Amino acid sequence: MRYLHIENARLIDPSQNLDQVTDVYVAEGRIHAIGHKPATGGIEHSIDASGLLLVPGLIDLGAHLAEPGFTHKGSIASETRAACASGFTHVCALPDTKPVADSPAVIQLIQEKAAKAGFAKVLPLGALTQGLAGEQLASMFSLSEAGCVALSNARAPFKDSYVLRRVMEYAATYDIPVFLNPDDAALSDGGCMHEGPTATRLGLTGIPQTAETIALAQMLLLVEQTGVRAHISQISCARSVRMLAQAREQGIRVSADTPLANLIYTDEAVTGYNSQFNVQPPLRSESDRQALLAAVNAGELAISSNHRPHEVAAKKAPFADAEPGMSIFDGFLPLALRLVECGELELSALIRATSTLPAEVLGQNQSLSEGNWFNAALIDPAAEQSFRRSTLLSKGRNSPVAGKTLKGAVNAVFIDGRKVFG
Repeated sequence: MRYLHIENARLIDPSQNLDQVTDVYVAEGRIHAIGHKPATGGIEHSIDASGLLLVPGLIDLGAHLAEPGFTHKGSIASETRAACASGFTHVCALPDTKPVADSPAVIQLIQEKAAKAGFAKVLPLGALTQGLAGEQLASMFSLSEAGCVALSNARAPFKDSYVLRRVMEYAATYDIPVFLNPDDAALSDGGCMHEGPTATRLGLTGIPQTAETIALAQMLLLVEQTGVRAHISQISCARSVRMLAQAREQGIRVSADTPLANLIYTDEAVTGYNSQFNVQPPLRSESDRQALLAAVNAGELAISSNHRPHEVAAKKAPFADAEPGMSIFDGFLPLALRLVECGELELSALIRATSTLPAEVLGQNQSLSEGNWFNAALIDPAAEQSFRRSTLLSKGRNSPVAGKTLKGAVNAVFIDGRKVFG
């Protein structure tokens, strides 16, 4: 047996409470030994990982990959390549494509294109309702059988609470996980940023925190009633953090994530009407940002990308009319490491929130232990990257790192032992 030998890497795996400099031996896609040379076999290839971090591959719980239907914004190949550049080995693809991912045929198309691209693995999220219209249930069991890891209605609203309840009951019957975005459409309708002093000063219509918390309260009550396996996607405010903590204390089975942008930026970033920061959910206040960071550090929240690539024209309109979203795969890793460098986020918490917790949500084993598939990223935290708009890997031109130089770069990414990046 011939081994890939990774030497002197700082292996960090929060699922095992590991943080140590060691050697790793990989063969036939799996980890065969950690910290000692296998008794038999030879070395086929060695990587000197001195000064590098070896971490479980990152898993994204929600990204817009644009394809099928919006190839002028991005493609599965371009966006999964950009995801690999930040250490992602798996990406959950949201169902708001065109056509909507509400049939096994669309799911098969997505899987085939992802396999052909050969970068990060794409984990499809099927639609909860037909056409994401929020009225008729999609063929949920068929979508699950077709390979969907969970079902979601993205940010499209449900017609009413009865439909939401029926969705949860059906999913619970077949033990299908559901991803739910808390947003009361009546309260957020017409809003384009956080409702607060900044919105008032700029004369922009705000989205109140209650648009999220009222919807979240309804969802938590129905999760408790139906017993469905639920994940709350993209929370943005402190009150939501407290509500989720109380729900868990009451025995409600629920996990949650927050977008990276909401950990970095606040509504103050909108000053100057910079449409780059027109995102959904909106960027909230500094106190909300600090509450989200505290929850991530405590291991209560995963971090998602909420990646949504756009062409230049989509962001050229006035702020309120610009298409919401941020293309963040290219700079995800250095932006996240900047939170570590400034002391707001612990390194182990970052890795836990981007690999261990998402793996638990999806029922996957992503740990770097002997016998497991080698899904991992080698990261150089000291390397500098210059992000020129012309060299971004994502097709999205709405990147917050364009024109900037940031510390932190991926040296290599491995999926099932195969080097797919670097």
